[in-house]
Amino acid sequence: MSNLTFKLNTVLESLPNEIEKGGVMVATSTLEQKANDIRNLRVNWPFYRTGDFISQADFDFIVKYDSLQTPEERKSFIDENPMLCVESFLNILLHISKDQVSQFILVLIDDLFTEDKSRVETFKEFCKKNKQSIWDHFDHQLNRTDGFIVNMSLRIIAKIACFSTSLMEGRDLHIYIHRLKDQLNIPNNEYVQSVARCLQMMLRIEDYKTAFVCADGISIIISVLSGRVNFQTQYQLVFCLWLMAFSPSYAEKMSRNNVVPVLASILNESSKEKVIRIILATFKNLIQKPNDRDIARDNAITMFQCKVLKQLNILKQGQKLDDEDLIEDVEFVYEKLQESVHDLSSFDEYSSEIKSGRIGWSPVHSNEKFWRENAQRLNEKNYELLKILISILETSKDPQVLAVAAHDIGEYVRYYPRGKIITENLGGKQLIMQLLNDEDPNVKYEALVCVQKMMVHNWEYLGKQLANDTGKENKPINAKA
Repeated sequence: MSNLTFKLNTVLESLPNEIEKGGVMVATSTLEQKANDIRNLRVNWPFYRTGDFISQADFDFIVKYDSLQTPEERKSFIDENPMLCVESFLNILLHISKDQVSQFILVLIDDLFTEDKSRVETFKEFCKKNKQSIWDHFDHQLNRTDGFIVNMSLRIIAKIACFSTSLMEGRDLHIYIHRLKDQLNIPNNEYVQSVARCLQMMLRIEDYKTAFVCADGISIIISVLSGRVNFQTQYQLVFCLWLMAFSPSYAEKMSRNNVVPVLASILNESSKEKVIRIILATFKNLIQKPNDRDIARDNAITMFQCKVLKQLNILKQGQKLDDEDLIEDVEFVYEKLQESVHDLSSFDEYSSEIKSGRIGWSPVHSNEKFWRENAQRLNEKNYELLKILISILETSKDPQVLAVAAHDIGEYVRYYPRGKIITENLGGKQLIMQLLNDEDPNVKYEALVCVQKMMVHNWEYLGKQLANDTGKENKPINAKA
């Protein structure tokens, strides 16, 4: 086993406890703060028994359990009749819908699993004997309007899914992953750190990682990180990206989701060592893990363009680093970026800029020599760069980005003989024509110039051919404008 694999396995094996106990995570978590308050509540159990909301057996159990003070006392009591424990918890959760009671029972169940992971098997065994789905008991809670109930249920489901000897799968897994995504999509969600914890647990397991990536989870994380979130949320969500980036295929997929520019932006602004450390560890994976070396090289070039090398120099020169892993990652990424700078061509830089989506009027766009030498390279990999430019015309709302994309397509058409036909076949001409009515004058101007290049392109090509075709000046040539 390599040192890297051993290190990863060690981190992942310790992760559930690390997530739930101690440190800044717990102190800043809204869910944990509210759970602490709920633990101190006293539920009027006699009222619910008198009203026949719960059975005598469930009443006797919960009153006794509620009186226990230590994990050791609870263990001794549960071990006497573990199935009764499960039955009573699930019955109360099912039959009493008052928010306060549901919150209290969910906290008790969550604590139960935190104190002993193996108890999830007791819950699953009980449900199996009674031909019930363990997931259904908590899925019902996900439809509640109370945010605490929803997010505590999500955490309990994550623990059952990760602590159990058998995995969640099929429809249950699909529903759960989309519930997590829904929570991430809520603007200013106060429980976002709890959602991130669930993902940190789930994404250790390959099947769950696959389900999340297939549900377009990477782009959701990037969307959240692109907004204003605190450093703890940054750390947790980048941790999720780091976990996914150990898979070569997912590392390659992440490269197409604008991951590097977003993480570079956070790196350049963050002063928190834990955030810096996890970003650089992710960068290391994005350079090291892709099987396609062109993708790995593009990632390194993008890091350079996003001023990561400058930030590494600051770390190396102005900040004392005690963490050996951080020092190792700084040196690795620094060395790879230096190599990328050494081998960097103007087209590599252009390609990286287009793929990142962060397009501006850098000198290369207006350099005629560049376009004369490289226009045909927009055809590589099944017209990858050209398709990106055309896609930008359809999706971007940024006037500068639209103007540059229209300009570049015009230069492609101007310097590559078949550029007009290819652009038309890919739907580019129609999008350019639509931009003639754009509100921004610069976009409108670049679109107009691009259309003119499309119209006169074949005549320019004809002129070049005539100049080089000695002895055939009078041969008739059919050309269409």
